[in-house]
Amino acid sequence: MPNPVVAIVGRPNVGKSTIFNRIIGERMAIVEDIPGVTRDRIYSKAEWTNKEFHVIDTGGIDLGDEPLFSQMKQQAELAINEADVIIFLANGRDGITGADEEVSAILHRSNKPVVLAVNKIDNHEMEQLIYEFYALGIEDVYPVSGSHGLGIGDMLDAVIHHFPEKDEVEYDEDTIRMSVIGRPNVGKSSIVNAVLGEERVIVSDIPGTTRDAVDTVFERDNQEYALIDTAGMRKRGKVYENTEKYSVLRALRAMERSDVVLMVLDIEEGIREQDKKIAGYADDAGRAIIIIVNKWDAVDKDDKTMSEFEEKVRDGFQFLSYAPILFLSAKTQKRMQHLLPMVKQAADNHKLRVPTNVLNDVILDAVIMNPTPTEANRRLRINYATQVAVGPPTIVLFVNDPELLHFSYRRYLENRLREAFQFEATPLKVLARKKND
Repeated sequence: MPNPVVAIVGRPNVGKSTIFNRIIGERMAIVEDIPGVTRDRIYSKAEWTNKEFHVIDTGGIDLGDEPLFSQMKQQAELAINEADVIIFLANGRDGITGADEEVSAILHRSNKPVVLAVNKIDNHEMEQLIYEFYALGIEDVYPVSGSHGLGIGDMLDAVIHHFPEKDEVEYDEDTIRMSVIGRPNVGKSSIVNAVLGEERVIVSDIPGTTRDAVDTVFERDNQEYALIDTAGMRKRGKVYENTEKYSVLRALRAMERSDVVLMVLDIEEGIREQDKKIAGYADDAGRAIIIIVNKWDAVDKDDKTMSEFEEKVRDGFQFLSYAPILFLSAKTQKRMQHLLPMVKQAADNHKLRVPTNVLNDVILDAVIMNPTPTEANRRLRINYATQVAVGPPTIVLFVNDPELLHFSYRRYLENRLREAFQFEATPLKVLARKKND
């Protein structure tokens, strides 16, 4: 199931970004470790008591020159539309303000779970300041201090208590779940229609005209697919037009429910920074990825056009070197016949399990060809390897010291594994664990 979404809302200067940073801890720095991907700091993955979730700082959303209250109202509406649980943050030192009451009224009408966090309660003597906030009519009220980290755990306990129990849609294990992601107007809806062979989704040249996403189950060549259409990840209206990057959340949740992600690019517009951000989250999600270059019919071509654009894609998405690239035109159906066979192969590769003895033979050959690195007269020793998971395939190397497995040698081993086995289109995790003597 997709990770739940938690949004932090409240008027300016109550400490939303500080609380956001407290919740995500070091997670953002880890996520940003992928070369070539810049991140919007308004959302990140977080974890509390072994439960992962997405957290959003709505204060980081640029709403242009809107009046202050209008911005707060629209940020609250974004949270209501996208979040499973809302953290309503107030400033305990200021008491209840008119703006707090207005936001509270909006949240009450949403019927979404709300946890009221009263910030800047920096010591126990100040906890009495929270009592007046019960007048806002929210049951869960918690004193917190973003600057000192006090009360964050109790607040998060309340937040995860409200998480949904399970995904609303469950599919058979053999069903291949696929999602279509990308910036607005790159042709996601057209690709959905071309795959299904029907005009199920409104197609328009105006960005943002697609309605909310609905899964579609279909069968082709005795294989069942569930198409998780993320074309609806951007709603109409001024607030969404000003917050395009916020719409990535819908894509994130769809990815987490998918086996295979179709990352759609528009060959006429080329590669944008937003494309890289969306693709970075697809890689983070650990799903199989196929890069779709759409509108192939709309460009003048010669015998070098495809190879030249493919080179641009590889340069722009270096972290997706494992992802195959398919040039097609959803409008004219050109090359569409290649798509579903590629999806099927990608899904199979994503779930591929390698026998332990064969895996160790490949690792041994790799070490003979390129001996393990040394550091301070200590050499990395790989005792044995085993695959511990699929979706994506995850290999654990049992070694004498995990710190000796440098990034470059890990990448070398990953490349050898990709040469030996069918891992095209899927991420591959290679982890190191200390062997117990």
